[in-house]
Amino acid sequence: MNPSTALASVLIDELVRGGVREVVLAPGSRSAPLAYAAAAAEAAGRLRLHVRVDERSAGFLALGLALGSARPVPVITTSGTAVANLHPAVLEARHSQVPLIVISADRPAELRGTGANQTTVQPGIFGVGVRWLYDLPAPESADGLNSAWRSTVCRALAAAAGATGSIPGPVHLNVGFRDPLVPDVEVHALGTPEAAGGGLAERDLARPDLGPDLGPDLAGRDGDRPWVRVDGAPGALRATGEPIEHCPRTLVVVGSLPRPEQSVAALAWARGRGYPVIAEPFGRIAPGALPGGPLLLTHHAWLAKAVPDRVIVIGRPTLSRPVSALLRRPGMRVEVVHSGGDWPDPSHVAEQVHPFTALGADFEHEADLAWGEIWRAAGERIAALTSEIPWSTSLSVAAAVSGSLPGGSTLVVGSSTAARDLDLTLDRTTPRDLVVLANRGLAGIDGMVSTASGVALAGDRPTYALLGDLTFLHDTNGLLLGDSEPAPDLTIVVVNDDGGGIFTLLEHGAPERANTFERIFGTPTGTDVAALCRAHGVRHERVADPGQLSGLVAERPRGLSVLEVPVDRSGHRAAHAALRQAVADALG
Repeated sequence: MNPSTALASVLIDELVRGGVREVVLAPGSRSAPLAYAAAAAEAAGRLRLHVRVDERSAGFLALGLALGSARPVPVITTSGTAVANLHPAVLEARHSQVPLIVISADRPAELRGTGANQTTVQPGIFGVGVRWLYDLPAPESADGLNSAWRSTVCRALAAAAGATGSIPGPVHLNVGFRDPLVPDVEVHALGTPEAAGGGLAERDLARPDLGPDLGPDLAGRDGDRPWVRVDGAPGALRATGEPIEHCPRTLVVVGSLPRPEQSVAALAWARGRGYPVIAEPFGRIAPGALPGGPLLLTHHAWLAKAVPDRVIVIGRPTLSRPVSALLRRPGMRVEVVHSGGDWPDPSHVAEQVHPFTALGADFEHEADLAWGEIWRAAGERIAALTSEIPWSTSLSVAAAVSGSLPGGSTLVVGSSTAARDLDLTLDRTTPRDLVVLANRGLAGIDGMVSTASGVALAGDRPTYALLGDLTFLHDTNGLLLGDSEPAPDLTIVVVNDDGGGIFTLLEHGAPERANTFERIFGTPTGTDVAALCRAHGVRHERVADPGQLSGLVAERPRGLSVLEVPVDRSGHRAAHAALRQAVADALG
């Protein structure tokens, strides 16, 4: 067995031993040894291989698979610009604490800086974006390297899972390969010219050995065990920290958290202490949060009478300007509960930081029930308002989708307008075992089709995506599936307002800036979404009314399909203003 085949086979074997079950591949020449090894492992039933032609989409597919399975997922690329195309997914994985493993094939190190084709300095290409980096040199032979290779894989898996005393996130394993890049072959003569009918040249068939026997020198540990077992992977509440001091008039803000079960733990902790909760619509939706919570903060007169003495922020709030304004309110006591790494405090107002494990501590407390009831009663009045939003606005589409999902569903929501609409309309008082996932690490709109596809492929829950049209168009390569590839059962709802609808809600969308808005912020594309779907062989349906949308969403996804809902973004600003006015009228 040649050294490149040996190295790739050992790496893939050890990944499987370490718990990897999904691998994403973006094909290329230098990464061929890894491609052959991954294909062999799939043929043996040890993993499932996903092949994508675009590295950016491949990276987000791997991220979605990791997000949906809570397991490390490798994405394999060839050398050169292929590696750089993974950078957006790497950054999102870092800030979302997702265990993504980048395995980049590289040319031998001595070719760096020589002008060799498809060669750059790949180690360190992601900068501070990765938790761990290792540059594995191209071997001249496999002699005596088995233990080193396998230990390296175990370190990569441990670092990605956060089992090394850090937090989960992306890692980068850069692997050099020398020619030959294909497995050893066995040559079988097809026959002599005479046997072939005469006049034909003798032909040989080179058959790649896709399942090499690693032999004793390259074997892993007995019992399919990993080479190194690393304990200490973090859990939501695996330890008990010091209790958080009680303050009767405490408002809890729950933002984005790395794992869905953490949002449940945060809501349970707050509910057990009688604290009202404003929660962003991410994680496992559980009872306890105030419906339309951010809308309460837009009514300044009401807030002045119900202002909390303390706000506890759990996770990372990323959506609401009113929440940010509350945290910056003069004299407000702000405390933060974080799950590891840098704690969220962009306004530099936090007085105390607690570990997530502190939510597991118990203590005697006495809540201000009357004050808490003020918040809960106001939340119920807001819930009634959000159920009356007229069709069709992006707000009404979000409400129709969230209100029609079958039990046990997963909803992947795009950043920008879709996430904010869901934040205002999702009725969190009804437990439906809904899980909402999003790329909130950096809140980019790229890669969302691939991320949602990965989430759908990783589990058996009905999976949906709610995306704006620009978010959808950013990752149309996520629709590219080869005939042999596993297809996700995923329904994508595209809210098509032909451009950047979110900017209509910001200062850029003010009437006095209308003369420049369309070109530099609105950015209409006029894309025919139906034609785009036809070109990719994806089912498409244009939805005209809320009843039709609700009926289609209620159906369990079968294969990949797109529901396009046209809306007029010129009405976004007025719809939100009307909602705020309704809140003001309801709260007095």
